[in-house]
Amino acid sequence: MLKNTLKYIAFLILISMISCAKRGSITGGLKDTLAPVLISSYPENYSTNFKGNTITLNFDEYIKLKNLNKQLIISPPMKHEPLISPTSVSKFIKIDIKDTLQPNTTYSFNFGQAITDNNEGNAINQFKYVFSTGPYIDSLKLNGRIKDAKDKYVDNFVSVMLYEVNEKFNDSTIYKDFPRYVTNTLDSLRTFQFENLKEGKYLLIALKDKGGNNKFNPKDDKIGFLKHYITIPTDTVYEIELFKEVLPLKAFKPIQASGNRLLLPYEGKQNFKNAKPKIVLKNGNEVLETIVTQFPKKDSLQVWFKPLKADSLSLQVSKDNYDKKFSFKIKNMKKDTLNIKAVQNGIINFRERFTLETETPLVKFDKSKISLVNKDSTAVDFTTEYDEFDQKLYIDFKKDPVEKYNFTFLPGALTDFYEKTNDTLSFKLTTKELEDYGNLILNLKNVKRFPIIVDITNKKGDEVLATAYSEGETKITFNLVVPEEFTIRVIYDDNKNKVYDTGNFLKKTYSEEVFYHQKGIDVRSNWDVDESIDLSIPFSPEVEKKTDDKKKKEAEKKRKAF
Repeated sequence: MLKNTLKYIAFLILISMISCAKRGSITGGLKDTLAPVLISSYPENYSTNFKGNTITLNFDEYIKLKNLNKQLIISPPMKHEPLISPTSVSKFIKIDIKDTLQPNTTYSFNFGQAITDNNEGNAINQFKYVFSTGPYIDSLKLNGRIKDAKDKYVDNFVSVMLYEVNEKFNDSTIYKDFPRYVTNTLDSLRTFQFENLKEGKYLLIALKDKGGNNKFNPKDDKIGFLKHYITIPTDTVYEIELFKEVLPLKAFKPIQASGNRLLLPYEGKQNFKNAKPKIVLKNGNEVLETIVTQFPKKDSLQVWFKPLKADSLSLQVSKDNYDKKFSFKIKNMKKDTLNIKAVQNGIINFRERFTLETETPLVKFDKSKISLVNKDSTAVDFTTEYDEFDQKLYIDFKKDPVEKYNFTFLPGALTDFYEKTNDTLSFKLTTKELEDYGNLILNLKNVKRFPIIVDITNKKGDEVLATAYSEGETKITFNLVVPEEFTIRVIYDDNKNKVYDTGNFLKKTYSEEVFYHQKGIDVRSNWDVDESIDLSIPFSPEVEKKTDDKKKKEAEKKRKAF
């Protein structure tokens, strides 16, 4: 009996020891999701008759400042930026004002998402400290939204500015003076809001302010503006379109790139394709023969000249009212030589033009020395077109499905500016089945006016894949396109020059109107897509995001079900 009792007690002790030794997980409680709270400030937030130059903000927990240089918006802007400290973790923020404050003015420090707690990074959303150097706080508001005049998506961190229209105001004000008020769309918004405004007449502009100096620099900044002044108070929600101005031509000193070529850098994106500047290259009083082409992907022209012996040359550039002369030394350098390469290699799509790019500009073409045959060695007719400015030779021919083509360029078929000719060249091309492509038919509705440029672009809208021009037709067909999800863009070509034209602030002209279709159009192999496009319904990134989110959820639902 005693023996059994001892066994029972020992068993209970063993169980108790096992229970005590069992491992458990230590939990830290619920995750902190609360933003810091301002518990006091000196002077108090929304103070009037502000006289000092130091502000202290006290919070209920340790905070840190994140991306303060991007997030903080001070309105009106200060010539000398205030010192904000500490930069380390703390429970307070100190603002030391280094500028002379304007009298009877309401100032706003909007920290955006810059103030976060130290542990979890929870941000105080759009925290503002406001004070007035006068007897009251200005309280009027202004709302609006930003879009890009040409691109599908607008930039982040767009500054929106109000200039007070008074006796000192003129068109040059935005280039040299600070605005009266400034706000910013920050990194996730396309809308803007001004608060704490005073009554009055203003110029409203928006800047993608790359220099961050609250002044318009046409060389770097995009701008948007309203032609008419606005009066505050107002309930109107304004829309501003950002665009990049085309700068007036400004050429810089030529750079010798080789023994027969100069690079002429210039400022601004110029449309030289249809109207090149006049360039005269001289050796003393002798005018030299030249060809002017575009340097690929750079803001520079290439000036090709015949090799010569000279110590120095002069070059004159003129276009419209611009005229500039340069003199420069010439070195003995290696010369450029004829080199030819094909853009397409192997497969050629039905909508493509077979394209050759040349290292030096071509001047002569002998079609009798160019042959094109199919896989049965039957000759195929073709036409050629040379784009001298871009140094590209286009060859067009009728393409049959599942066919092989062989181009042969015999010696002397192509002659460049320096009388050099090609060696024998051979290029083999192959086409696919018609079923590998799709057809896209667009039925345009509510077109405001003609002519229009209709582009199909990639999904982001930053690469044109095919284009059409219409002077009245509303049914636009793109046959045999490579399968892809397309974006549809329509440009109202008001000056009928068949290219998009941007705006200009001083001339008070807006960019040509651009429309983007709300949804992408998915064209698949062996599909005919017939799509109605209503040009009265503008593109909205918010609607697109909701649609994309819905598609993702549906795709995830199908994946889980599978």
